[in-house]
Amino acid sequence: MEVSKRDWKLFRVKIAEWQESYMERLVKEYIELLSGTGRASEKWWELDKRIRKDRKNPGVIIELNKGDMIYDVTYMIRLGVITLDDLEDFSDEFRESVAFLLNRF
Repeated sequence: MEVSKRDWKLFRVKIAEWQESYMERLVKEYIELLSGTGRASEKWWELDKRIRKDRKNPGVIIELNKGDMIYDVTYMIRLGVITLDDLEDFSDEFRESVAFLLNRF
């Protein structure tokens, strides 16, 4: 599927919002982890492990490429970064293509 110019432009605006929202959730999880019981060293190393894992998530960092956009959005939905509801401003064709990929895999 060829992504429309409108959808591509919208994606470039939305991605920053989506990432900010996702990172806010991560920060809350980190605070919960650090506020829990246990030794400081255990919490430190668990946080370090989580941050190293989370920084590979497209909700934190992503290389923007129009040709990969539909796959990136599908992957972000699968990882819980966004939901299908977050695509309401996109074209019907784009949303249908994402839904097709989600159902296929």
